[in-house]
Amino acid sequence: MSGDDRSWNDGDKLSFSERDRIRREGRSSEDRRPRGVSQAKADEASKQYIKKLDGLFSTEKDGAKVGKLAAAMRAAHGSSGLAAACREYRDAAGFPSDASLLGMFLDSGETELVVGGLEALQAASQSGEWTAPGGLRSQIRMLADDPNDDIAELAEALAEQL
Repeated sequence: MSGDDRSWNDGDKLSFSERDRIRREGRSSEDRRPRGVSQAKADEASKQYIKKLDGLFSTEKDGAKVGKLAAAMRAAHGSSGLAAACREYRDAAGFPSDASLLGMFLDSGETELVVGGLEALQAASQSGEWTAPGGLRSQIRMLADDPNDDIAELAEALAEQL
């Protein structure tokens, strides 16, 4: 074997930086999207993501109102006014995605609010976006023994799902 172990085309090889430059220059802006994703799908996904996060960092009147209603629920927790505070929150913003607020709905004592809270928990866990913390799981297991059949059935199904 000769002292030169190079293959016959080593002189034609490009360096890694040259290859990267060619790749960057050779691609148009449309080609930089992940393959298999159409522009319409990408736009729709972006819109859904923005809509989902819209109220999270909102300083608008509605965002402040929801924050005040959540604070009122926390203040009313453990008192007879909890159900009324939960109803106000639900009417203004629907059921929350926050575990501590959903736990207050489960504590409200009103069948309508408890069932709605359990359904919101079930929808969140089915979507895979959320898992229940340990305290909420215990609360759901306790509701499975509730004398109200609607609450007990939903709680049992949710406890099995979690």
